[in-house]
Amino acid sequence: MTIQVGDKVPSVKLKTMTKDGMKDLTTDDIFKGKKVAIFGLPGAFTPTCSAKHLPGFVQNFDALKAKGVDTVACVSVNDAFVMDAWGKAQNVGDKVLMLADGNADFTKALGIEMDGTGYGMGLRMKRFSMYVVDGTVKSFNLEKPGAFEVSNAETMLGQVG
Repeated sequence: MTIQVGDKVPSVKLKTMTKDGMKDLTTDDIFKGKKVAIFGLPGAFTPTCSAKHLPGFVQNFDALKAKGVDTVACVSVNDAFVMDAWGKAQNVGDKVLMLADGNADFTKALGIEMDGTGYGMGLRMKRFSMYVVDGTVKSFNLEKPGAFEVSNAETMLGQVG
């Protein structure tokens, strides 16, 4: 079942790269006591993800912070090395927390798996954005396959605060 507004974010581990190397982060680490704008996508370095989705959140970072968002995070079914390299290639700096869901544990827990085998991508995450306050989902925007209409930063700006 797909996560819904009012649900608690499931408890799973994700990975991120730090200056000291790869680090585990639990969903409690990410969401507890914070306001988080998180978005997910099928893959790092893919066309829509690189041209629109991630850049939109980087460009709107200051506006999201001004509305009270503590953390802006990006998650994908990629490994932490790929997410780190993609973040550097996209010049995210400290604006977006790049999270790796390499085994799709978070993806499965949210109920947003996508079968990308036809594209040689295996199991991936559907494109989404979500506003979470202290671990509770306040808004959830799930894209239809192939679309990029409701999970963008501009939509999220209208949902936070």
